Formats: sequence, C-alpha cells, structure tokens
Amino acid sequence: MHAQVVLFDGFDPLDVVAPYEVLYAGGAASAGGVTVELVSAEGPREVTSGTRGLTLTATARLAPERADLVLVPGASGKSSDDTPGDDESIPVLLGRTLETELPGLLGAALERADVTVAAVCGGSLVLAMAGLIEGRPATTHHLGMDLLDATGARAVSARIVDDGDLVTGAGVTSGLDLGLYLLEREVGPRVAHAVEQLFAHERRGVVWRADGPVPAAL
Repeated sequence: MHAQVVLFDGFDPLDVVAPYEVLYAGGAASAGGVTVELVSAEGPREVTSGTRGLTLTATARLAPERADLVLVPGASGKSSDDTPGDDESIPVLLGRTLETELPGLLGAALERADVTVAAVCGGSLVLAMAGLIEGRPATTHHLGMDLLDATGARAVSARIVDDGDLVTGAGVTSGLDLGLYLLEREVGPRVAHAVEQLFAHERRGVVWRADGPVPAAL
C-alpha cells in the first residue's frame, strides 16, 4: 500500500505526523508492505503549517494514479473567523485550499476505484467544501460538525467513520487511530497491533459503518 499524505499552507502538524508515523512504522512491521510520502498539490516544496515556525517538505506532487491511499489533514489556527480580515483562522485556511489544484486532485482520487481517501479533523471539511462528499457519512472535529452538515456531507459523531473508499477521523489525535485502523483494514490486524504496541497507544471508540440494524432510541 502506497500512501500520500497531503500538505497545504496552514496544515495542522499533528494531523500529518501522527498518521505518517503510524503508516511508516506499518511499513517496517510489514517488511515494506506500506510506503508513505508527503505531497502537495503544487509538487515538491517547503510547506508552512498553521503552527508558526514549523514547516515540512513535500517531496512530490499529489498523484492519485500512484497512490492506494490519499490522506488529507486539517488546518491549525484560530477556531473561528469572527474577526474581520483574520487570515489565520481555521475556516479561512481550509477555504484557501479551494483556490488551489487540491480539490481537482482529490476529486480524481475519489473517482479511482483503487484509491482510498482518508481525512483527519478539518481534512473532511476540505473534501466537503469542495463538494466531493455530498450525502456521504463523515466525521470531523466536534467544532466543525455543523459546517460538515451544511456543506452537504452527513456528519456522524464518531471517532472513525468508514464509508468504503472514504475514511474520516474526528479531532486531531484521531489521526493515530485513523492510521492504525487503516493498517488493520488494508494490511492486517497483526501489523496494526504491533504498531499500536510500539506507540503505546490504545485505540478507542467503535469504527462507524453503515452496517447492521438501525439502533432504537436509547
């Protein structure tokens, strides 16, 4: 499995580093069965995060035809854009991605039957605001659930939501759980368990899928 983790200006570092490290360790635990790289819509470049002073390097352009998994992070910044002209708020940073080539490349990824698109936190909002996941179940940070609904997706309050070729995670630390779940789903539970033990992290919550009976009101 080859994974491409997307960087864009203002990205949240933890959204990127947590799943990247999980997938990288999964590669070691599977004797090279998983590879992972950092990419951007523009190609190789230094990309500045929303956490001032921290940059990461995209080593390639996002290319869905080369990927089995494309993972989109959220943004790091102020949690609202109530201040006029505030260009460091999360909604503004996420909205700027719509002015780049990223939506088109993510749309191409979702059109490919052999690619899974995953998102952490506000990464789900990038997909939703681009009109790419209308009517599909997804999750995001709890502060963004209303916006997820308003942009046409079906917000589900769960740690991880698996909708086949779309797998989304909630708040920033869910990137660890998302990475481990993807390892379990795509490579196997023994590899995922080995990485879970290495990181001394226990996943929590039930992965939501549209399976089984509809629960009665509790």
